[in-house]
Amino acid sequence: MSDFLAQSYPWIKAFHIMSVIAWMAGLFYLPRLFVYHTEQVGQSGETHEMFQTMERRLLKAIMNPAMIATWVFGLCLVFTPGIVSWDEIWPWTKAGGVLGMTWFHHWLGLRRKEFMRAENALTGRQYRMMNEVPTVLMVVIVLSVVVRF
Repeated sequence: MSDFLAQSYPWIKAFHIMSVIAWMAGLFYLPRLFVYHTEQVGQSGETHEMFQTMERRLLKAIMNPAMIATWVFGLCLVFTPGIVSWDEIWPWTKAGGVLGMTWFHHWLGLRRKEFMRAENALTGRQYRMMNEVPTVLMVVIVLSVVVRF
């Protein structure tokens, strides 16, 4: 298995990067949809239904598969011989960032379910503030991998 991972390393890394890009796009866009849903649409009517469809499709058709692919390809990279040394700090900070990103993904999923039940309790301002979470986590992850701090 480790021979396969070592030989496939460039491909695995490429697919990991592509899946991260797709996942991040959704993590940036879904909270923005929640801002507009909260401030412009409300929790009933045709536009509310349209926003629910957009939010559901973004989460289910793009974000969930991208998150799973990110994890699968990322774990393949972790298990590729010579790529990660757990004696260093950077893999731990990256892992913490990825866990934070995964938590945020699931937090967004819970908010979407609240919109489905017309029980959204957060304001547009709160969603704007939460929209900064993936940016902070992205900075931690990228600096961890590239600078290896």
